[in-house]
Amino acid sequence: MEKFDVIIAGAGSVGVPLSLFLSKEKFKVLVLEKNPSPGQGQNKAAIGGIRATHSDSSKIKTCLKSLEIFSTWKETYGDDIGWLKGGYLFPVYNPQDEKILKDLLRVQKSYGLNIKWIDKDEICELVKGINKEGLLGATYSPDDGSASPLLSINAFYFKSMEYGTKFNFNEKIIEVSKKENFVIKTDKAEYESKYFINASGSHAKAVSLMLGVDVPVKPDSHPAGITEPLERILDPMLVDIRKGEKSKNCYFYQNFEGQIIFCLTPEPPQWGYDRKVSSEFLNEISKRMLNLIPGLKDIRIRRLWKGLYPMTPDGFPIVDFNSGGIENYILCVGMCGQGFMLGPGIGWVVSQVLTGKKTKDDDMIINFRLSRNFTGQEKLK
Repeated sequence: MEKFDVIIAGAGSVGVPLSLFLSKEKFKVLVLEKNPSPGQGQNKAAIGGIRATHSDSSKIKTCLKSLEIFSTWKETYGDDIGWLKGGYLFPVYNPQDEKILKDLLRVQKSYGLNIKWIDKDEICELVKGINKEGLLGATYSPDDGSASPLLSINAFYFKSMEYGTKFNFNEKIIEVSKKENFVIKTDKAEYESKYFINASGSHAKAVSLMLGVDVPVKPDSHPAGITEPLERILDPMLVDIRKGEKSKNCYFYQNFEGQIIFCLTPEPPQWGYDRKVSSEFLNEISKRMLNLIPGLKDIRIRRLWKGLYPMTPDGFPIVDFNSGGIENYILCVGMCGQGFMLGPGIGWVVSQVLTGKKTKDDDMIINFRLSRNFTGQEKLK
Protein backbone atom coordinates (compact mmCIF):
# COMPACT_ATOMS: atom_id res chain seq x y z
CA MET A 1 0.00 0.00 0.00
CA GLU A 2 1.56 3.30 -1.12
CA LYS A 3 1.88 5.79 1.73
CA PHE A 4 1.63 9.59 1.68
CA ASP A 5 1.68 12.42 4.18
CA VAL A 6 -1.48 13.93 2.68
CA ILE A 7 -4.17 12.60 0.36
CA ILE A 8 -6.54 15.13 -1.19
CA ALA A 9 -9.91 14.21 -2.65
CA GLY A 10 -10.46 16.41 -5.71
CA ALA A 11 -8.25 18.13 -8.29
CA GLY A 12 -10.27 21.30 -8.63
CA SER A 13 -10.22 24.95 -7.65
CA VAL A 14 -9.30 24.11 -4.04
CA GLY A 15 -7.52 20.77 -4.28
CA VAL A 16 -4.91 21.79 -6.85
CA PRO A 17 -3.60 24.99 -5.19
CA LEU A 18 -3.82 23.16 -1.85
CA SER A 19 -1.56 20.41 -3.21
CA LEU A 20 0.83 23.04 -4.55
CA PHE A 21 1.37 24.77 -1.22
CA LEU A 22 1.60 21.49 0.72
CA SER A 23 4.17 20.04 -1.69
CA LYS A 24 6.10 23.28 -1.55
CA GLU A 25 6.31 22.71 2.22
CA LYS A 26 7.80 19.24 1.52
CA PHE A 27 4.73 17.14 2.28
CA LYS A 28 4.36 13.99 0.19
CA VAL A 29 1.00 14.59 -1.49
CA LEU A 30 -1.38 12.47 -3.56
CA VAL A 31 -4.44 13.97 -5.26
CA LEU A 32 -7.21 11.58 -6.30
CA GLU A 33 -9.59 12.71 -9.03
CA LYS A 34 -12.33 10.76 -10.80
CA ASN A 35 -12.10 13.00 -13.89
CA PRO A 36 -9.35 12.64 -16.54
CA SER A 37 -7.50 15.92 -15.81
CA PRO A 38 -7.44 18.83 -13.33
CA GLY A 39 -10.28 21.33 -13.17
CA GLN A 40 -12.81 19.16 -15.00
CA GLY A 41 -15.48 19.48 -12.32
CA GLN A 42 -16.75 22.97 -11.55
CA ASN A 43 -13.48 24.84 -12.13
CA LYS A 44 -14.07 24.96 -15.88
CA ALA A 45 -17.53 26.41 -15.21
CA ALA A 46 -16.14 29.28 -13.09
CA ILE A 47 -16.40 32.73 -14.66
CA GLY A 48 -13.05 33.94 -13.28
CA GLY A 49 -13.92 36.70 -10.82
CA ILE A 50 -11.66 37.15 -7.79
CA ARG A 51 -12.73 39.51 -5.03
CA ALA A 52 -12.06 40.22 -1.41
CA THR A 53 -15.27 42.25 -1.32
CA HIS A 54 -17.20 40.14 1.18
CA SER A 55 -19.07 40.74 4.44
CA ASP A 56 -17.03 38.42 6.69
CA SER A 57 -13.55 38.98 8.08
CA SER A 58 -12.28 35.47 7.33
CA LYS A 59 -13.48 35.55 3.73
CA ILE A 60 -11.98 38.99 3.21
CA LYS A 61 -8.59 37.98 4.62
CA THR A 62 -8.50 34.65 2.77
CA CYS A 63 -9.39 36.28 -0.53
CA LEU A 64 -6.84 39.05 0.01
CA LYS A 65 -4.25 36.25 0.09
CA SER A 66 -5.75 34.74 -3.06
CA LEU A 67 -5.55 38.12 -4.78
CA GLU A 68 -1.90 38.36 -3.84
CA ILE A 69 -1.24 34.93 -5.36
CA PHE A 70 -3.17 35.57 -8.59
CA SER A 71 -1.82 39.09 -9.14
CA THR A 72 1.84 38.11 -8.65
CA TRP A 73 1.75 34.69 -10.33
CA LYS A 74 3.23 35.77 -13.67
CA GLU A 75 5.96 37.81 -11.98
CA THR A 76 6.78 34.94 -9.61
CA TYR A 77 6.44 31.89 -11.86
CA GLY A 78 6.30 33.24 -15.42
CA ASP A 79 2.88 31.88 -16.46
CA ASP A 80 0.29 34.19 -17.99
CA ILE A 81 -2.98 33.22 -16.26
CA GLY A 82 -5.04 36.08 -17.72
CA TRP A 83 -4.88 38.20 -14.56
CA LEU A 84 -6.69 41.52 -14.95
CA LYS A 85 -6.91 44.03 -12.12
CA GLY A 86 -10.28 45.51 -13.01
CA GLY A 87 -11.89 45.81 -9.60
CA TYR A 88 -15.47 45.06 -8.53
CA LEU A 89 -18.29 47.59 -8.85
CA PHE A 90 -21.65 47.32 -7.07
CA PRO A 91 -23.93 49.99 -8.65
CA VAL A 92 -26.90 51.22 -6.61
CA TYR A 93 -30.29 52.28 -7.97
CA ASN A 94 -32.41 52.41 -4.81
CA PRO A 95 -32.01 53.77 -1.26
CA GLN A 96 -32.37 50.33 0.35
CA ASP A 97 -29.34 48.90 -1.47
CA GLU A 98 -27.42 52.12 -0.82
CA LYS A 99 -27.90 51.67 2.93
CA ILE A 100 -26.89 47.98 2.81
CA LEU A 101 -23.68 48.65 0.90
CA LYS A 102 -22.72 51.74 2.89
CA ASP A 103 -23.23 49.85 6.15
CA LEU A 104 -21.04 47.05 4.80
CA LEU A 105 -18.45 49.56 3.66
CA ARG A 106 -17.52 50.45 7.23
CA VAL A 107 -17.12 46.78 8.14
CA GLN A 108 -15.09 46.00 5.02
CA LYS A 109 -12.70 48.89 5.59
CA SER A 110 -12.18 47.81 9.20
CA TYR A 111 -10.90 44.45 7.91
CA GLY A 112 -8.34 46.09 5.62
CA LEU A 113 -10.24 46.03 2.33
CA ASN A 114 -9.43 48.77 -0.19
CA ILE A 115 -12.97 49.89 -1.05
CA LYS A 116 -14.81 53.19 -1.41
CA TRP A 117 -18.11 54.79 -2.35
CA ILE A 118 -18.02 56.53 -5.74
CA ASP A 119 -20.49 58.85 -7.48
CA LYS A 120 -22.25 58.67 -10.83
CA ASP A 121 -19.52 60.51 -12.76
CA GLU A 122 -16.81 58.15 -11.54
CA ILE A 123 -18.98 55.14 -12.39
CA CYS A 124 -19.49 56.40 -15.95
CA GLU A 125 -15.73 56.66 -16.40
CA LEU A 126 -15.29 53.04 -15.34
CA VAL A 127 -18.24 51.61 -17.31
CA LYS A 128 -18.94 53.13 -20.71
CA GLY A 129 -22.63 53.35 -21.51
CA ILE A 130 -23.96 52.39 -18.08
CA ASN A 131 -27.59 53.32 -17.46
CA LYS A 132 -27.49 56.66 -15.59
CA GLU A 133 -31.21 56.85 -14.81
CA GLY A 134 -31.68 56.50 -11.06
CA LEU A 135 -28.00 55.71 -10.49
CA LEU A 136 -27.16 56.79 -6.93
CA GLY A 137 -23.54 55.64 -6.68
CA ALA A 138 -21.58 52.44 -6.14
CA THR A 139 -19.05 50.69 -3.97
CA TYR A 140 -15.79 50.12 -5.82
CA SER A 141 -12.90 47.86 -4.79
CA PRO A 142 -10.08 48.50 -7.31
CA ASP A 143 -7.74 45.72 -6.17
CA ASP A 144 -10.17 42.92 -7.05
CA GLY A 145 -9.91 41.37 -10.50
CA SER A 146 -10.20 38.31 -12.68
CA ALA A 147 -8.15 35.52 -14.24
CA SER A 148 -8.72 32.60 -16.55
CA PRO A 149 -9.86 29.53 -14.57
CA LEU A 150 -8.42 27.22 -17.24
CA LEU A 151 -5.03 28.92 -17.46
CA SER A 152 -4.85 29.23 -13.67
CA ILE A 153 -5.69 25.61 -12.83
CA ASN A 154 -3.10 24.38 -15.33
CA ALA A 155 -0.45 26.76 -13.98
CA PHE A 156 -1.15 25.59 -10.42
CA TYR A 157 -1.19 21.94 -11.55
CA PHE A 158 2.17 21.98 -13.34
CA LYS A 159 3.82 23.91 -10.52
CA SER A 160 2.39 21.45 -7.99
CA MET A 161 3.89 18.55 -9.93
CA GLU A 162 7.23 20.36 -10.01
CA TYR A 163 7.11 20.42 -6.21
CA GLY A 164 6.42 16.67 -6.15
CA THR A 165 2.63 16.19 -6.00
CA LYS A 166 1.35 12.96 -7.49
CA PHE A 167 -1.97 13.19 -9.34
CA ASN A 168 -4.00 10.06 -10.05
CA PHE A 169 -6.78 10.79 -12.55
CA ASN A 170 -9.68 8.57 -13.63
CA GLU A 171 -9.65 7.15 -10.11
CA LYS A 172 -12.74 7.24 -7.93
CA ILE A 173 -12.69 7.05 -4.12
CA ILE A 174 -15.06 4.34 -2.93
CA GLU A 175 -14.12 3.98 0.74
CA VAL A 176 -12.30 5.98 3.42
CA SER A 177 -11.52 4.62 6.88
CA LYS A 178 -9.40 5.75 9.82
CA LYS A 179 -7.25 3.53 12.00
CA GLU A 180 -3.88 4.88 13.06
CA ASN A 181 -3.75 6.55 9.65
CA PHE A 182 -6.33 6.98 6.88
CA VAL A 183 -6.87 4.17 4.41
CA ILE A 184 -8.35 5.34 1.13
CA LYS A 185 -9.70 2.71 -1.22
CA THR A 186 -10.37 3.61 -4.86
CA ASP A 187 -11.67 1.63 -7.83
CA LYS A 188 -8.01 0.93 -8.68
CA ALA A 189 -5.89 0.72 -5.50
CA GLU A 190 -5.53 1.44 -1.78
CA TYR A 191 -3.46 4.19 -0.15
CA GLU A 192 -2.49 5.28 3.35
CA SER A 193 -1.93 8.79 4.69
CA LYS A 194 -1.59 10.75 7.90
CA TYR A 195 -3.90 13.53 6.69
CA PHE A 196 -6.99 13.22 4.51
CA ILE A 197 -8.37 16.42 2.97
CA ASN A 198 -11.85 16.55 1.49
CA ALA A 199 -11.80 19.11 -1.34
CA SER A 200 -14.38 17.35 -3.48
CA GLY A 201 -16.65 20.30 -4.25
CA SER A 202 -20.23 19.38 -5.05
CA HIS A 203 -19.58 15.79 -3.91
CA ALA A 204 -18.22 16.81 -0.50
CA LYS A 205 -21.11 15.34 1.49
CA ALA A 206 -20.85 11.89 -0.10
CA VAL A 207 -17.09 11.71 0.51
CA SER A 208 -17.41 12.94 4.10
CA LEU A 209 -20.13 10.41 4.92
CA MET A 210 -17.59 7.67 4.17
CA LEU A 211 -16.06 8.72 7.49
CA GLY A 212 -19.43 9.16 9.16
CA VAL A 213 -19.15 12.96 9.20
CA ASP A 214 -22.11 14.84 7.72
CA VAL A 215 -21.51 18.25 6.18
CA PRO A 216 -24.30 20.70 5.28
CA VAL A 217 -23.27 21.09 1.64
CA LYS A 218 -25.61 20.69 -1.32
CA PRO A 219 -25.18 21.98 -4.88
CA ASP A 220 -27.37 24.31 -6.84
CA SER A 221 -26.77 25.20 -10.47
CA HIS A 222 -26.03 28.67 -11.80
CA PRO A 223 -26.12 29.52 -15.52
CA ALA A 224 -23.37 31.50 -17.23
CA GLY A 225 -22.17 32.47 -20.68
CA ILE A 226 -19.59 34.27 -22.77
CA THR A 227 -19.83 36.68 -25.73
CA GLU A 228 -17.68 37.40 -28.73
CA PRO A 229 -14.74 39.79 -28.10
CA LEU A 230 -15.43 43.53 -28.34
CA GLU A 231 -13.68 46.81 -27.67
CA ARG A 232 -13.11 47.43 -23.99
CA ILE A 233 -16.08 49.13 -22.37
CA LEU A 234 -15.62 48.16 -18.73
CA ASP A 235 -12.77 47.13 -16.46
CA PRO A 236 -14.56 46.09 -13.24
CA MET A 237 -16.85 43.17 -12.56
CA LEU A 238 -20.32 44.72 -12.51
CA VAL A 239 -22.56 43.25 -9.79
CA ASP A 240 -26.27 44.09 -9.73
CA ILE A 241 -27.69 43.02 -6.35
CA ARG A 242 -31.28 43.96 -7.25
CA LYS A 243 -33.73 41.09 -7.55
CA GLY A 244 -34.99 40.26 -11.02
CA GLU A 245 -38.09 38.44 -12.15
CA LYS A 246 -36.35 35.04 -11.88
CA SER A 247 -32.99 35.90 -10.36
CA LYS A 248 -31.55 37.09 -7.08
CA ASN A 249 -28.66 39.02 -8.66
CA CYS A 250 -26.46 39.09 -11.75
CA TYR A 251 -22.86 39.94 -12.53
CA PHE A 252 -20.64 40.26 -15.58
CA TYR A 253 -17.27 41.62 -16.69
CA GLN A 254 -14.99 41.91 -19.71
CA ASN A 255 -12.08 39.49 -19.55
CA PHE A 256 -8.49 39.92 -20.67
CA GLU A 257 -9.44 38.83 -24.22
CA GLY A 258 -12.30 41.35 -24.51
CA GLN A 259 -15.15 38.85 -24.08
CA ILE A 260 -17.97 39.56 -21.66
CA ILE A 261 -18.57 36.71 -19.22
CA PHE A 262 -21.86 36.74 -17.35
CA CYS A 263 -23.72 34.80 -14.68
CA LEU A 264 -26.77 35.08 -12.44
CA THR A 265 -28.16 33.57 -9.26
CA PRO A 266 -31.52 31.88 -10.01
CA GLU A 267 -34.48 32.61 -7.78
CA PRO A 268 -35.71 30.18 -6.56
CA PRO A 269 -32.47 28.16 -6.31
CA GLN A 270 -32.07 25.23 -8.70
CA TRP A 271 -30.93 22.49 -6.32
CA GLY A 272 -29.26 19.36 -7.63
CA TYR A 273 -26.80 18.31 -10.29
CA ASP A 274 -28.69 19.33 -13.44
CA ARG A 275 -26.37 21.39 -15.67
CA LYS A 276 -28.61 21.73 -18.74
CA VAL A 277 -29.05 25.37 -19.84
CA SER A 278 -32.46 26.68 -20.92
CA SER A 279 -33.48 29.70 -22.98
CA GLU A 280 -35.30 30.96 -19.88
CA PHE A 281 -31.92 31.90 -18.43
CA LEU A 282 -30.92 33.74 -21.60
CA ASN A 283 -34.06 35.87 -21.52
CA GLU A 284 -33.52 36.77 -17.86
CA ILE A 285 -29.83 37.62 -18.10
CA SER A 286 -30.29 39.58 -21.33
CA LYS A 287 -32.94 41.81 -19.73
CA ARG A 288 -30.73 42.42 -16.71
CA MET A 289 -27.55 43.18 -18.64
CA LEU A 290 -29.33 45.49 -21.10
CA ASN A 291 -30.95 47.29 -18.20
CA LEU A 292 -27.45 48.15 -16.96
CA ILE A 293 -25.71 48.70 -20.31
CA PRO A 294 -28.21 49.16 -23.16
CA GLY A 295 -25.41 49.28 -25.75
CA LEU A 296 -24.77 45.55 -25.37
CA LYS A 297 -27.89 44.70 -27.39
CA ASP A 298 -26.06 43.80 -30.62
CA ILE A 299 -23.26 41.60 -29.30
CA ARG A 300 -23.34 37.88 -30.04
CA ILE A 301 -23.23 35.16 -27.42
CA ARG A 302 -20.79 32.35 -28.13
CA ARG A 303 -21.52 29.79 -25.45
CA LEU A 304 -23.75 29.05 -22.43
CA TRP A 305 -23.22 26.61 -19.57
CA LYS A 306 -24.16 25.84 -15.98
CA GLY A 307 -21.90 25.31 -12.98
CA LEU A 308 -22.68 23.80 -9.60
CA TYR A 309 -22.36 25.94 -6.47
CA PRO A 310 -21.73 23.70 -3.41
CA MET A 311 -23.81 25.74 -0.95
CA THR A 312 -23.81 25.88 2.84
CA PRO A 313 -26.82 27.22 4.80
CA ASP A 314 -25.06 30.51 5.62
CA GLY A 315 -23.10 31.06 2.41
CA PHE A 316 -19.67 30.64 4.05
CA PRO A 317 -17.17 27.86 3.30
CA ILE A 318 -16.22 25.07 5.68
CA VAL A 319 -12.52 24.77 6.51
CA ASP A 320 -11.99 22.56 9.53
CA PHE A 321 -9.27 20.44 11.12
CA ASN A 322 -9.98 17.23 13.06
CA SER A 323 -13.43 17.38 11.51
CA GLY A 324 -16.20 15.48 13.25
CA GLY A 325 -13.75 14.60 16.00
CA ILE A 326 -11.58 12.60 13.58
CA GLU A 327 -7.94 13.55 14.01
CA ASN A 328 -6.30 14.92 10.84
CA TYR A 329 -9.51 14.83 8.78
CA ILE A 330 -9.56 18.22 7.08
CA LEU A 331 -12.55 19.77 5.33
CA CYS A 332 -12.10 22.36 2.57
CA VAL A 333 -15.64 22.31 1.20
CA GLY A 334 -18.80 24.36 0.70
CA MET A 335 -17.20 27.20 -1.26
CA CYS A 336 -20.65 28.39 -2.42
CA GLY A 337 -19.52 28.94 -5.99
CA GLN A 338 -16.41 30.86 -4.95
CA GLY A 339 -13.86 28.07 -4.94
CA PHE A 340 -11.83 29.70 -7.69
CA MET A 341 -11.30 32.89 -5.69
CA LEU A 342 -11.00 31.18 -2.30
CA GLY A 343 -8.88 28.18 -3.33
CA PRO A 344 -5.35 29.66 -3.38
CA GLY A 345 -5.84 31.52 -0.09
CA ILE A 346 -7.29 28.45 1.60
CA GLY A 347 -4.54 26.25 0.18
CA TRP A 348 -1.89 28.58 1.53
CA VAL A 349 -3.35 28.94 5.03
CA VAL A 350 -3.99 25.20 5.42
CA SER A 351 -0.34 24.52 4.51
CA GLN A 352 0.71 27.06 7.13
CA VAL A 353 -1.41 25.35 9.79
CA LEU A 354 -0.01 21.89 9.00
CA THR A 355 3.57 23.18 9.21
CA GLY A 356 2.83 24.88 12.55
CA LYS A 357 3.40 28.40 11.20
CA LYS A 358 -0.24 29.23 11.92
CA THR A 359 -2.85 27.72 14.21
CA LYS A 360 -6.25 26.31 13.26
CA ASP A 361 -7.74 29.29 15.12
CA ASP A 362 -6.14 31.78 12.73
CA ASP A 363 -8.45 34.66 11.82
CA MET A 364 -8.23 33.73 8.12
CA ILE A 365 -10.28 30.59 8.78
CA ILE A 366 -11.72 30.83 12.30
CA ASN A 367 -15.21 31.66 10.99
CA PHE A 368 -15.26 28.59 8.71
CA ARG A 369 -15.50 25.87 11.36
CA LEU A 370 -17.91 22.98 10.90
CA SER A 371 -19.06 23.42 14.51
CA ARG A 372 -20.62 26.86 13.87
CA ASN A 373 -24.40 27.20 14.02
CA PHE A 374 -24.83 28.29 10.36
CA THR A 375 -27.43 30.91 11.34
CA GLY A 376 -25.58 33.93 9.89
CA GLN A 377 -25.71 34.97 6.27
CA GLU A 378 -23.09 36.12 3.81
CA LYS A 379 -24.53 39.41 2.58
CA LEU A 380 -22.63 39.41 -0.73
CA LYS A 381 -23.03 35.81 -1.92
